[in-house]
Amino acid sequence: MTGRSREKSPAFHMYLAGFHGPSGEPLGVNQTPGPNHIRQYTGEFWTSRQRQASSLHEISYRACFKPQLPGFFIGLLTREGDVVYDPFGGRGTTALEAGLLGRRVIANDVNPLSKILTEPRLSPPRAEEVVGRLEAIPRDGDRADRDLSMFYHPDTEREIVALRRYLLGRREDGTADAVDRWIAMVATNRLTGHSSGFFSVYTLPPNQAVSQKSQERINRKRRQVPEYRDTHRLIVRKTKSLVSGLTAADIENLHRAGVDAQFFTGDARATPGIGPDTVRLTVTSPPFLDIVQYREDNWLRCWFCGLDEDAIGRTVTMARTIGDWEVVMGEVFRELFRITMPEGYVAFEVGEVRKKTVRLEEHVVPLGIDAGFTGEGIIINQQSFSKTSHIWGVGNNQSGTNTNRIVVFSKP
Repeated sequence: MTGRSREKSPAFHMYLAGFHGPSGEPLGVNQTPGPNHIRQYTGEFWTSRQRQASSLHEISYRACFKPQLPGFFIGLLTREGDVVYDPFGGRGTTALEAGLLGRRVIANDVNPLSKILTEPRLSPPRAEEVVGRLEAIPRDGDRADRDLSMFYHPDTEREIVALRRYLLGRREDGTADAVDRWIAMVATNRLTGHSSGFFSVYTLPPNQAVSQKSQERINRKRRQVPEYRDTHRLIVRKTKSLVSGLTAADIENLHRAGVDAQFFTGDARATPGIGPDTVRLTVTSPPFLDIVQYREDNWLRCWFCGLDEDAIGRTVTMARTIGDWEVVMGEVFRELFRITMPEGYVAFEVGEVRKKTVRLEEHVVPLGIDAGFTGEGIIINQQSFSKTSHIWGVGNNQSGTNTNRIVVFSKP
């Protein structure tokens, strides 16, 4: 089946036609050129100030979008009980936002860390439960099976090893429960960072784990030596922070979503566990070209979670050319068409890469249409980026990915 560029969802376009930004500014609308021309809407559709994101989202992961992005499309294009899907789940922003808004959740990511970081937050425990469980976990472990002395004080390292042994043992013998999975998620997020809230000495932000040699250079430059960090106390502190903003309705929605939530670990091009015509809305951001090095960023998290970082690194798609990227994404779109229900949607977030020389939406539009979708529009959300963008070599509307650019498709 061949899709169409002609828009078919009047409600979608009526909403956008009447949209005004937070400062009252009108929406910019134009038509993209070429045979697949679709409407392009430019404005400030969401900001971090429009609706404070849930504290539950505060888990660091490279290449993640703000919760306001999936929240915008979930609120606009779905109703309570609808299935929302993310084939490139990452830290779980789409899945969590869907759960908080009373939608059903399906998520996939080739990296098993995604499930470890996402699934527990659909069943958040009480802080008292975490405290009680940690009291039963020994602190006195051995030194790690690799040199981590540049990151941790020896006593901190022993606590991490003891915690790792306990969590992996519970997972292997099938006794791990929601509290264990929560502790594993929080500890994975606290392994390294650039404040006293992390287990490590000062290092890069927690979504990037530097190599041992790089950390030694950081230590020499800063003249620092790892100090003792109480890992159990930090896990409890982060737990309280994550759940602090949850309302009773949030918790109810999350637990309801968690009952039948599905988490897959595999290639987004083939998801046999998802039935045809199942998903009302997909909101996702695919791996971009060659910006993020997932293996290098996650080697320490993989070690703690008992995962093979080399095997994972080989499975993560890091296309070096537009042509290779298009081949992979074309297959992803064909799979998305299979699982999307009639009158369902796909919101596919991409960005300007390689210093504005590549605008991926121009390559995404024909891929979706060739798979059978109808092109509804390109949403361009313009706003200032946070300091995190500078990690990517991106300035505030100066170079690189300076906007959120989302191509919206529907299934006839």
